[in-house]
Amino acid sequence: MNLKTIRIVAGIVLIVCIFITGVSAGVIIQSLGDIQQTAEDLRDYTRSADFMLAAAGEKTSESEEVDNLFAPFWESWDLLHLYFVDQPLDENAMMEGAIRGMISALGDPHTRYANPDEYQAEVESAAGNYQGIGAYVDVTGEYVKINSTMSGSPAEEAGLLPGDLVIALNGKDVTGIDPNVVLQDIRGPEGTSVTLTIRRGEDEPFDVDIVRRRIETASVEGKMLEDGIAYISMDQFGDKTTQELRNALDELMKNNPKGLIFDLRDNGGGWLTTAIETASEFLPLNTTVLIEKDGDGKETIYKTERGGGRALDIPMVVLINENSASASEIVTGALLVHDRATIIGKTSYGKGSVQIQPSLSNGGAVSVTIARWYMPDGTLIHGVGIKPDIEVDYTREDFENGVDPQLDAAIAFLNGTLPQSNESKPEE
Repeated sequence: MNLKTIRIVAGIVLIVCIFITGVSAGVIIQSLGDIQQTAEDLRDYTRSADFMLAAAGEKTSESEEVDNLFAPFWESWDLLHLYFVDQPLDENAMMEGAIRGMISALGDPHTRYANPDEYQAEVESAAGNYQGIGAYVDVTGEYVKINSTMSGSPAEEAGLLPGDLVIALNGKDVTGIDPNVVLQDIRGPEGTSVTLTIRRGEDEPFDVDIVRRRIETASVEGKMLEDGIAYISMDQFGDKTTQELRNALDELMKNNPKGLIFDLRDNGGGWLTTAIETASEFLPLNTTVLIEKDGDGKETIYKTERGGGRALDIPMVVLINENSASASEIVTGALLVHDRATIIGKTSYGKGSVQIQPSLSNGGAVSVTIARWYMPDGTLIHGVGIKPDIEVDYTREDFENGVDPQLDAAIAFLNGTLPQSNESKPEE
C-alpha cells in the first residue's frame, strides 16, 4: 500500500471522527423515534457515523482550515512510514491511537472510542449474552474497577468484590494503559483463562485465576421477602430489561405485597429509553422523568410514556450506593422528586451526562457526550450524585459476614420499625 493510498484511507477515518468529536458506563440514547433528516431532529443516535453526517448535511472537517490544522499530523504520518526503525508499521494501531488521543484531549471520561471487538462485546453485554468473566466495571479511572459481579459468574466464583482494582493482567503491570484496552484483554472466548492481579483497599495485591465463560444472565431478579415485602434488583438498563422488569412485577404483585424494595445498587446505567420505560412502571402517565440540556442550552423534557404502570401506588424504597450511576440515577431522581419512593443507602455516583454511540466504518463506535441531564426539579447531579433520604453504610466486613444493613433498613422502613436515629436529619 503506497503512502497516497494510506493517507486517503486514514483521512476517511479521521474525517468521521473529527465530526463526532469522540461509557463506559453511562446513559446512551437508543432509538427514540422516527429518523428525521436534520441534525436537530435526529434522535436515533445509534446509527452509523455516515448516516449521521449525511443527516447533518455537512462535515466540519471539509475545510481548508482543517486541512492546514492537520498538516503536522500527515507530516508525522509520512515521517514515521519513511524513517521509523521498526517496519512495517501497524497502521490500524496508529489510526486507533490517533482516535483515542484525540478523544482523551477532551478530558471527558465518558466520551470514548471502542474498537470493533470492544463495541461488539458492549452490544452483547447489553443484550445479556457475552463471553468473559461476568463483571460490571468502571473504566473512567486509572485502573479497571469492579463495580459488581453477575450472579453465578466466574468473577463471583473467584471472589471479586466491588471496589477491586485490576492492576496487572497475566503478570503484566497495566499502570498507564487505557482501562478500555485492559478491559478488552480481560474479555475473551469461553474456556480461556486470565490472571488478574487485584488491589483491594490497603491489602497486599493478590492474583486471581479465572476461566472465562459465556455469560447469559437476566438483568432483573425478583422475589418475595419475609413480612410480605416484594424485592426487585436490576443490574443494568439493557435491551431486555424492560420486559424482565414487567414480568417480575406481574409475578410479585400477585402476592399483594405491602411494600416494594427496588435495588439499584452497583447498577452503572445503560439505555435512556429503558430508564424512561422503567420509571413508567412506577409513575403516572406524562410525569417528567428528566430534563436534558445540550451544549446550546436547548432543553428536551422526557416523560413517562405509558399509563397503567404495574406499581403506581405500592409503598416503595429504592436502594442506591456509590456505584449507582447514570440511568440508575435518572430513575432514582424521578422517584425522589415526585415523592414516589424513599431512597436508602449511600450517595450515588454522579454521572449526569448523555452519550450517543454511532458506529464507525471499521466496525467500532464512538460514545460522545452530547448533553447533561437534570432531575425533574432542575437539580444537576453530575459530579455530585443523589443523596439518600436515609444514609446507611454497607462495609466490606458486612459483606464478609453475610449481612446487608441497607437491605435490612429498607425492610424495617416498610415495616415501620426503622429507628429514628437512622433517618437523615434535615439541614439547618
